Amino acid sequence: MAELPFTDTHVHFYDLTEPALRYDWLRPDAPVDPLTGPDAPIRAQRYWADDFLAETRFHNVGAVVHVQAAIGTPNPVDETRWLQAFADRLGYPQAIVAYVDLTSADAAETLDRHAAYPNFRGVRDLRYDGYLSDPAWRRGYARLEGRGIVVCDDPAVEEMEVARDVVARHPGTTYCVDHAGLPTQRDAEYFARWRAGMRALAAAGNTVVKISGLGMGDHRWTVDSLRPWVLECIEAFGVERSFFGTNWPLDRLYSSYGDVVDAYAEIIRDFTADEQRALFAGNANRIFRIDADADESTPP
Repeated sequence: MAELPFTDTHVHFYDLTEPALRYDWLRPDAPVDPLTGPDAPIRAQRYWADDFLAETRFHNVGAVVHVQAAIGTPNPVDETRWLQAFADRLGYPQAIVAYVDLTSADAAETLDRHAAYPNFRGVRDLRYDGYLSDPAWRRGYARLEGRGIVVCDDPAVEEMEVARDVVARHPGTTYCVDHAGLPTQRDAEYFARWRAGMRALAAAGNTVVKISGLGMGDHRWTVDSLRPWVLECIEAFGVERSFFGTNWPLDRLYSSYGDVVDAYAEIIRDFTADEQRALFAGNANRIFRIDADADESTPP
């Protein structure tokens, strides 16, 4: 068990029996993602906040950021409503990153409806369709300026410089690079291209990096195999703009929860105590506007 209080910045809760919510990626007939591989063990009826807290109760999780999971839901605000009910009952999740179609004409209205829920903190518009060069998407992104919203995104390595140019034009919006830039390969040539892209993104001062989900591209990972990717993220963005997440329960396919948290702790064990606390909780609490006392709390 890692001793540091931990704010987990990337978790997913779901319930396939909720009539208003859809989870297209978890349907029994949904195709298997070639990156994550066979995922039958997590295609359960539900994974509630209650289940997460039971599974992680020995791992010092002081706060949680929930990232959109209800893919295919007609009204994305229904997921925010559902998650806020957990927060009201259990205190978790402390922050909600919700879906907004930034190309839609009603994106601003959808944002306003999400914002009616107190734990709403950010948006994710998960797509892989050349969106960064789409004028409609760029207009939607521009509408986020001044709202105090965190945008969670994982641009392809080849698109990272384009992403940097887009987000640098809107310094009032924090752009969070999800899953350490979602590296899909583990060879030296790819690492060099990924590193250059991440350095380009980090050059924009309003970008931050979420170090999470590394098991998706490294199913048999070890501390040593994760180490260069974790340390390069921190080197590129700096300690003050980096933080950790687990991508739970998806990354349960490749390890236990404690394995992931302990691996992070081992990789940064030579950092100062203040730096370790910042990476484990402090930075995330600041960026996602989580109560400053959250990293001292104990799950119910």
